[in-house]
Amino acid sequence: MRIVAAHLSTAANQRIEVIVLAVVVCVLIFELVRRKRLMERYALLWLLAGVTILVLGIWKGLLTRLSHAVGIYYAPSALFAVAFVFVLVMLVHFSATISRLSDQNKVLAQRLALLQQQLDKLRGRTGEDAEDTEKAGTTRGGLSD
Repeated sequence: MRIVAAHLSTAANQRIEVIVLAVVVCVLIFELVRRKRLMERYALLWLLAGVTILVLGIWKGLLTRLSHAVGIYYAPSALFAVAFVFVLVMLVHFSATISRLSDQNKVLAQRLALLQQQLDKLRGRTGEDAEDTEKAGTTRGGLSD
């Protein structure tokens, strides 16, 4: 009898911890958006994850059905599986975003170099003048590569 009561107490504590964690994540996301530290499109993804975890934490029957449907027989582990899948999706999304930004940055640097070359040709500068301009641009915070 005591073991069953301890197990129920532990399960209830786990649910409360998950609910509190989900609420904290949602509040943190709202605060980051308010302070303009997080863009809205990413905030929506994080809020979706927080609300999903919150719903699964509150609605015990749904979590139990979901966990048994995918073959997880300890329902709280299903919450971690859902969170893991979400983090995996976010990592793939951010990797794609970083790859795209890296390509755009390379193209932008190449275009800037071509424009600088054309500008030097139009001004009729010699190699020494171009070096002086490049050194001056570096000391003022310009690009040197």
